[in-house]
Amino acid sequence: MTFVVPYDGSPLADAALERAAAFGAALDEQVSVVSVVPERTRYAREKGWIDEDEPYDVDAVVEDLRTRALSIAADAAFAVERIREFPPGDRLAAHIERLVREQEPTVVFLGSDNVGRVVTPLTSVGVHVAGDEEYDVYVVRQSEQPRLEALLEQVDGDGSVGDGT
Repeated sequence: MTFVVPYDGSPLADAALERAAAFGAALDEQVSVVSVVPERTRYAREKGWIDEDEPYDVDAVVEDLRTRALSIAADAAFAVERIREFPPGDRLAAHIERLVREQEPTVVFLGSDNVGRVVTPLTSVGVHVAGDEEYDVYVVRQSEQPRLEALLEQVDGDGSVGDGT
């Protein structure tokens, strides 16, 4: 099994990587991180990789993403693809999906606040990656881990999951 996390350094990508690392440790499975880095300053600013007046050093951003990812999941593999263009969401998703598939995932941990909604923005990268039926998708919508106490409240006295009554 391989758990794969598309990673852009956002809080939800961090949370998805944390979840993948926890599952990977518990199940003794490999975690792989994949990143696509367009070589366009506008994209880097939109992602918060650089400040408004800061020059764009693509190598530095790639190294920062790698360092941040490995600080969360030290044993993870890291794959990155640099692309020259700043493509629309669906074309960016195609690059990410190709990198994901190369890892032969069983589960993709996807940090996204809009995957699975009834109305999904056409620019959502996550909706394209999550649409592949070759692997399961674990969607992380909250940066904070669910509290164990909240989960345990849903478990009845006999260990079965219920409504707590």
